[in-house]
Amino acid sequence: MRTPISTQLAATHSAAFDVPRPWTAKEIDDLLAQSGMHLVGDATCFAIARTVVDETELLTIATHPDHQKQGHARRVLHRLFELAHRSGSRQIFLEVASTNAPAIGLYHAIGFSTVGMRPRYYQTPERQWIDAIVMTRALPVKSR
Repeated sequence: MRTPISTQLAATHSAAFDVPRPWTAKEIDDLLAQSGMHLVGDATCFAIARTVVDETELLTIATHPDHQKQGHARRVLHRLFELAHRSGSRQIFLEVASTNAPAIGLYHAIGFSTVGMRPRYYQTPERQWIDAIVMTRALPVKSR
């Protein structure tokens, strides 16, 4: 019997990080059932985003630790940019834990800019608070 994709994604999400807390398969299923949702990638590396009007929010991206540092996240993000552009988005934004230096470095390298900070946005399993950095990246205007 095949494992449902949401179960595989939840396992990757759990293996990838603990801040913010990992999502369950049910939470992933519930999100993906909503209007405007996008899933890009596979159980090795995936991103979930939501497009509303002309903005796309990257809700999460996770790469299984066995597959990190191989360019998977960069490829998934570029596919998300294309999908968001085709959906009419003009920009994509995200929040990232201020302690997640590898992700912040990747986001800067692919064109994201820091636009703000959300103090005490994430909580660690040890109940400590971590700020979130808000980042955005313009997308090309969709031609008509």
